[in-house]
Amino acid sequence: MSRSDKPADRVTDRVEDIAVALFGELFMTDQLARNRVSKMLPRGMELSHFSVLNHLARIGDERTPAQLAKAFHVTRGAMTNTLAKLEWAGHIHIRPDWDDARRKFVAISPSGRAARDAAVQSVSPLIAEVVDALGADRVRQVLPVLRELRGRLEGEG
Repeated sequence: MSRSDKPADRVTDRVEDIAVALFGELFMTDQLARNRVSKMLPRGMELSHFSVLNHLARIGDERTPAQLAKAFHVTRGAMTNTLAKLEWAGHIHIRPDWDDARRKFVAISPSGRAARDAAVQSVSPLIAEVVDALGADRVRQVLPVLRELRGRLEGEG
């Protein structure tokens, strides 16, 4: 059987083939997940807005725009644009750094926390449905691998 005649779902032992298959699945899964979650978010909320609000809610502390840009692997300009929209909506507070006027700090506002909570409520059924279909135990098993993969990729950035 030639290489091109292999069944698409056949597991291969070549590291390169496994790597290409892994990243192909990751890219397609990422695209599908982003599209599905984006459609479930409350009207007017973009995935980038939700991501920043969720991050700020989880860490429970202020961050600089540069720290947020680094955390999301986006340019400072892209993060500044997202933060401007969130500030306009009243979802975040941006204040100057009292020790260094060139720097700013970003914190989630009560309105932002409510918007984040509403977004979580709207996407939770979709996410729970996927986890339920796959099986919580299987998802738990794959999480450490995905976290290690993310860590290795972040270390190369």
